[in-house]
Amino acid sequence: MKRKAKTVPIQSNSRMKRKAKMYIAGLAGLGFIVLVSIYKCTSGEARLAESEQCFFCDFAHRRQGPPPILEVETDEYVIFKDKYPAARHHYLAIPKEHFDSLKALNKSHVGLVRRMEQGMMEFLRSQNVDPKEAIVGFHLPPFISVRHLHLHGIFPPADMSFGNKISFMPSFWFKKSNDAIRDLEDREL
Repeated sequence: MKRKAKTVPIQSNSRMKRKAKMYIAGLAGLGFIVLVSIYKCTSGEARLAESEQCFFCDFAHRRQGPPPILEVETDEYVIFKDKYPAARHHYLAIPKEHFDSLKALNKSHVGLVRRMEQGMMEFLRSQNVDPKEAIVGFHLPPFISVRHLHLHGIFPPADMSFGNKISFMPSFWFKKSNDAIRDLEDREL
């Protein structure tokens, strides 16, 4: 009597790809949770020390150099060209007072953010850029490169690399300035 060989089902290629994608998504999610935890666990003392050593604060107050050329300076904020521009026109508006990020602000800061936005719009117009065509907004923690509130003004979006287009698209990591203002208006004092 001949025995039939057992057939072992072979996983299809698409099923293996699906499993691999789920594994990668799980790792990415875990990495995101770790980043958020690290950001939230920074002590208040460490944040205070950071603000005392913040090079954006140094730029805004002309404490050490060589600072970038300040294109605009007011009592509240400065505007200068980004060191690593994502497009031909890429400027940052930073307040002179140190705030880690948009998350550190409340309803009382709406005026400051509006004035920074208006200052950026006026500056872009002075550079022959239509502000309606520019990307103007803030990255949100933990997706910030420098722990000092900074508003990006970028034009033209067509100059941006694929990675920069993703980095500056409205999402949970980047908020357009008008959306940021609406969000601040809803926050507690």
